[in-house]
This record gives sequence, C-alpha cells and structure tokens, in this order.
Amino acid sequence: MSEISSTALIELALNLTNSLTDGDRFERLLSTVRQAVACDAVVLLHVQGDYLKPLALQGLTKETLGRRFEIAAHGRFQQICHSTTPLRFAADCPLGDPYDGLLLAHEGDLPVHACMGLPLLSDGKLIGVLTLDSMVPNVFDDIPNRTLDMIAAMSAATLKTAMLLQQLEQHSKHNQQVVAELTHEALIKDGGELIGESPSMLKLKQEIEMVATSNFSILIEGETGVGKELVARTLHRQSRRSQGPLVYVNCAALPENLIESELFGHVKGAFTGAERTRTGKFNLASGGTIFLDEIGELPLAAQSKLLRVLQNQEIQVVGKDDVEYVDVRIIAATNRQLRDEVERGTFRADLYHRLSVYPVIVPPLRERDGDISLLCGYFIETTRRKLGMQQLTLANNAMKVLNDYDWPGNVRELEHVISRAALRARNDSRSPIIRIGLAHLALMLASDNSSQAPNSTSVDNSQLTVCDHAQLQGEINLKQQTEDFQRQLILQILTQQNGNWSATAKRLQIDRANLNRLAKRLGIRISKRIELS
Repeated sequence: MSEISSTALIELALNLTNSLTDGDRFERLLSTVRQAVACDAVVLLHVQGDYLKPLALQGLTKETLGRRFEIAAHGRFQQICHSTTPLRFAADCPLGDPYDGLLLAHEGDLPVHACMGLPLLSDGKLIGVLTLDSMVPNVFDDIPNRTLDMIAAMSAATLKTAMLLQQLEQHSKHNQQVVAELTHEALIKDGGELIGESPSMLKLKQEIEMVATSNFSILIEGETGVGKELVARTLHRQSRRSQGPLVYVNCAALPENLIESELFGHVKGAFTGAERTRTGKFNLASGGTIFLDEIGELPLAAQSKLLRVLQNQEIQVVGKDDVEYVDVRIIAATNRQLRDEVERGTFRADLYHRLSVYPVIVPPLRERDGDISLLCGYFIETTRRKLGMQQLTLANNAMKVLNDYDWPGNVRELEHVISRAALRARNDSRSPIIRIGLAHLALMLASDNSSQAPNSTSVDNSQLTVCDHAQLQGEINLKQQTEDFQRQLILQILTQQNGNWSATAKRLQIDRANLNRLAKRLGIRISKRIELS
C-alpha cells in the first residue's frame, strides 16, 4: 500500500472527537488505524515507568490486556521506545516478538511477518507506543513516513487526552473525598447539638436561627471551651448552604510560611517543596462554608489576603498571576477580644469589621443557670457508650458540687471531668450500674486545677487531692477547697514571675484574659507587691 486516503484520516479525527469514554475513544482509534493500514493486529500501550501497559488491542487474545511488558526485556519495544520516528522491523529481524503466541488468528510462534512500532510523544516525552503486525511480509514498507507521523500524532493526542481526563477525574474525586472528609469531621466533632435551656442559651439559639439563613460573615466570640465550633456547625446546618461543604481550619495550627498555601492553594513548583499542585481550603469550601477557628492567631500579612476574599470573593493561588472567584461563607471564631487586638495593632480594623457583620457571643458555663444538669446527662450517656458500660449514673449529692463549681474551662472542662470521673468510678465498682460519687468528682476537679501548673513542685500534695473519701462523708465545701487551691497556686507562680501576668498565664497554660477574670473572682490583686485583698 503506497498511500493512505485522506478520507480515512479525516474519519479518524472525527471519530476521536465524537468519542466519550476512554474505552470508546481507544477502540475507534484502533478500528480507524486498521482501516487506514491493513494489519492483523494493532495494540495501544501506555508507558508506566519501565513497563508498557496495553490499553486497547485488536487481533490479539484478550489476556494480553493483563500483561505488563518490561521494556528492557523486549528488544523490539526497547528500540521503539528509544526512537523518535516510526520503526519498521525487517521480516528476518532476530529480535523476539513480544506477541508470540498471542495472535488470535495464529497459534505458536509468529511466522515471517511485518511488524511496525510508532512511538507516541507529547512535548518530546514518550507517553506510549502503537504497534501494528501483519502476516504479510513487507506490507508496511511503502507507507509514506508523513502518513505514519500523522497516525502517531493523532494516537499520541488521543492517549494524552485520555491521560489528562483521567488526571482531572482523579483530582476531582480526590477533592470531593477531601471535602467529604473535612465536612464529616467538622460536623461530628465534639457532638452535634446545642444543649441548654437557660435564658442565655435560648437567646443564643434565637440569634443563630435568625442569622443562619443570611449570607453574612459571622464572628463567634467566647471563652475557651464554651462550644464555638458547635455554634459554627449549627449555623452551617441551618443555612442555605447546608448541602455544601463545611471546611474547618484551625488558624493557630497553620505554620506562618504555609498559611497562604493552606488557605488558597499553590501550583506545582511555586516554592521549594511544592512538588504537586495543591487545592486550598477556600476552593474546597466553594459553595459552602469555611470555619476559621482561632482567627485572632493569623499574622497581619495573612489578614490582608483574607480581607480580599471578604471584599471581592476572590483568591490568588500561590504561584499564579490571575485570581479565582469562590462562593464561600466565612464563619470565624476567637477567644480573644478582637477590639482590644485592633487597638494594639495586632489585628486589622477593616478585617474585624468585615468579619463581625453579625457577632455571636457564646455565654460561659457559669452564666448558664440550670444547664449543667442537662449537659451532665448528655456527657454521662456519651461516656457510657464510649466505655461500653451497662449503666452510668451520678450520685444525688454530686450535682450540687457540679453546680457550685465555677468551671473556668467551661463545657469542655465539664466533659473532661465527667469522662475521667467515670473511669475512676468504673475502677472502683464491681456493679453493672456504676455511680459517679463525690470522691470521683473531687479528685477530677483537683486534677484539672493541678494540671495547669505541671512545673510547680512546692504545693502540698494534700491540696491536690482536696480531701479523702472519708472526709467527704462529712461536711466539706468543695468549691471553697478548690478556690483556695487556685488562689495559692496563682499567687505562687505570680511571685515566681515577679508579678508578670502574661508570664504567669503562660506557666499556668491558661489564656491571659481568663486568668485575669479568675484572679478577680478569687480576690487577687497586684500593687507593689503581691497580696490578698
């Protein structure tokens, strides 16, 4: 055959553009090649490292698709892969044929035949191979090189298109999986219901219901442990974006040099270590909500980039010049007083006003009259399930202790105290009905306070346990004992830090604002020396 009709090549191009799936696209490619070039077998193979993987074939047994041909082990494949132009192998070529015994129309070794291989290149890189075999010797000799080049180019384009579509599909599936995992993690974290019927909680629920359906940015404020994350999840669930993703970002945990990459993404090679393109959290949250926890921890440079998103709904991927638009609602949370941070110059005033279109303040547990018993019931049942207990209850006189305690760690502290007290109670009981008593709570509450100062060794150990079980049978005020311990410990660390409140808060592992409130309640003040008022 001296020439291949232009009609066949046009048909090839049209067939490829009309194909929808990889399998269909490859099958049409091979069928059109066989119409253009008379042959008994044609195979499209993809380069995968040191191997060739058959993607589609005609004229060979089906089991050939399961093979992975090691390039170095097959001389003909090796020569094709090292060439940049189509190769025709002589009928008497001594190199073994990798398809021996695989031809549908012939059993055993292939007789004298014609064999041709076309390297498929993309941007100068080998991505695949197209092989053609015929039982008629020398049948490929008169085919013009230009025609073979066109077939190779179309085949390479077909393979590259399939590879790109597969990569896009994998990337899309990966993003969907990441979004699903992030949303699931955000929605199930720390429970999923706002428990409480106190006036302050009823007011909070009303505010959430009112603002959730809007598209306003929300700033959730409140002390550590009050449940700001749960409020954010409730806002998302009640919003019009509830079917979209909810992506959680802990701003305090973001390394400063990677904040932009985490939030907005980066392209491959954008900076040292950027070995692949990464989708940012804002893109993942598009169509839904992004929850920026600990927003007050963001450095000023990152705050300016975040302001751009709030103003224009646009982000700039690291390493790209153009901007991308995202449809994201921002919910932020902080335990800091951002107004004070603005005055100190550590938080941008314009960003603060953009975020706090409608601020939501979560009340501390000490202001939620009557809610402690409801929360105890919730945490006791949750703990019972986690520990596999038949029944877990609270002693009658234990609830008064819990109600009298000040809960500086708020709801999170209550949950931890219940969990640890349940473990202690289980260890002390042989009954299937396990009861949390005063002794278990006293030990846990004292442990909570003593754990704030792990480096302090001068406090009497008797204060750490408050009192023993025998003493608890008599009259004792747990709240007073706990406050006395807190007061002494704060004064001791404050003395060691020469009256420096910030250093004292750091030693005690407590937020400075919370320490100030606690000290005020305990009657601790500072003048030229440390003293009790």
